This record gives sequence, C-alpha cells and structure tokens, in this order.
Amino acid sequence: MEKSSKLSKVTLYQNIGFLVIISLGFIDELTRLSSLVFRDQAFTWEFRKSTLGMLLVLGVWFLVSTSTRRILDRLRYLENFMRVCAWCHHIDHKGQWMPMEEFLRQGFDTPTTHGICPQCLAQQKAAIEKARQSAANREENVVGEARPK
Repeated sequence: MEKSSKLSKVTLYQNIGFLVIISLGFIDELTRLSSLVFRDQAFTWEFRKSTLGMLLVLGVWFLVSTSTRRILDRLRYLENFMRVCAWCHHIDHKGQWMPMEEFLRQGFDTPTTHGICPQCLAQQKAAIEKARQSAANREENVVGEARPK
C-alpha cells in the first residue's frame, strides 16, 4: 500500500507541475507580463498564438502522463515478483526466508524470480574460497616437483 501511494504521488506532482505551467501561461496572457519584462510597448494579445502554446503544453502533458503511467504499471508488476533462492529454493516473503513447500502450503499464487538467501551465499563463498585454496596448493605441488633436487 505504501509503495502504491508513493507511485501515485509521482503522477500527482507531475499533474500539478503541468497545471502550474498552463496557469502561468494564462496569467502571462492576462496581465501582459511579457510586455512589462521585455518593455514591449506594442503588445497585442494573439489568441491563436496563446491557444497554440496551450495546446502544445496539453499535448506534451498527455504524452508524458501516458508514458509515466505505463512505466509505473510496469514497476508495480515487477514489484509483485517474489525472490526465490536459486540453490535451496527458500522464498523471501515479508523479509523472512521460508522453504518453498511451506510457502506453497500457505496457498500463495504469485510470480517468482531468483535470488540467493544469506545461508546459501555464505556456503557458496566458502566453496569458492576452498576451491581457490586447493588450486593454489596444486600449483605449489607442481612447482615443487619440477625443481631439481
């Protein structure tokens, strides 16, 4: 629920930003702010030009909000995946690693992806270190046998 509210805040801030841009455009046209800033004495309000500018902003708003909505939908979809340890098949559910059998017994129906639990990570690191040490020992034995006595 918290993630969903954070994602909806993104669209809220985006929409507020575009509304501010449109409001500033209207305020500029109504108060002739640009003629005051640029000291243009011959200011005339061009309805077509201001309407075209607002339509451009609305078009960009539509494109950005559509792409943002698609990205957020994809993010929500990916956040629903559960992590599964590739070695022992324990499942990370709400911060706790549980055996897959227990997880399936509880009747969850959710997509899965792979990860590695802390215990398997430690086992794999130990196995890699042991393999490195035995390879180094074999190299020392080969070098020691090659020396003349």
